[in-house]
Amino acid sequence: MKTEEQINEKTAMQVSMVSILVNVALSAGKFAAGALARSGAMISDAVHSASDVFSTFVVIVGIRLSGKKADRDHPYGHERMECVAAIVLAVVLAITGLEIGAGGMQKILGGRYEELAVPGALALAAAVCSVLVKEGMYWYTRFYAKKIKSPALMADAWHHRSDSLSSVGAFIGILGARLGFPVMDAAASVIICAFILKAAYDIFQDAIDKMVDKACDEDTERRLTELVMAQQGVKGIDSLRTRTFGSRVYVDVEILADGNLSLYESHAIAERVHDEIEARFKEVKHIMVHVNPC
Repeated sequence: MKTEEQINEKTAMQVSMVSILVNVALSAGKFAAGALARSGAMISDAVHSASDVFSTFVVIVGIRLSGKKADRDHPYGHERMECVAAIVLAVVLAITGLEIGAGGMQKILGGRYEELAVPGALALAAAVCSVLVKEGMYWYTRFYAKKIKSPALMADAWHHRSDSLSSVGAFIGILGARLGFPVMDAAASVIICAFILKAAYDIFQDAIDKMVDKACDEDTERRLTELVMAQQGVKGIDSLRTRTFGSRVYVDVEILADGNLSLYESHAIAERVHDEIEARFKEVKHIMVHVNPC
């Protein structure tokens, strides 16, 4: 019978393969449309989509490494490798955004807008198709990223969203150029750059939080406290600490029990607390329960 980690890894691989196939097909289609319609914006957008293929390979490597079992050198497992993959994706996303923004600023400051070629209608159709496909891929990838709690897959989802925003900018720029305002292409690129950089920052911050043992959110700790206090024999809680470890969670709790109980009875209470947390919170990988006399 497959473990939860194996099921999650298989899900992530399936989502990643769908992402690669869609991106390859979309990149080829947009490049062809950009070349035939003489649209520099669409050709740039095709290159952006092609970069998503590289990003997805980074996700696959990160998830593969994070799924490795604990060994002598890594007794706590390899879950943080997924955070490393998310950080790499955030950097790639930021570089992509800066390149788009720099290209837009260069056109704005360069002037000579009348020299820019007017793109054909095929480029507009390709931009609309790209927005719909990439937005669909964003929600598809985001759904499974949340389901299996994968930061690397969530980072890839945001890369799809950045490509969608890039295509919106390409559409606005192409439409503006066809209406006689070629500078709109450059202005839209600068605005898209800001959106992409914000997404990159959010991905980077989330990955760093999980790398430095950030505590769980208050609602999770509140539910943990209620569950521990509901167990027979628990008189109170001296301390409860949590820390995120990649996509998993570690819990350390000190409970109060009757000091007159035998070691066997105290141990049974601790075991009950441990088993209940493990059963109710699937994201918890390790639980340490310490019993203090009341």
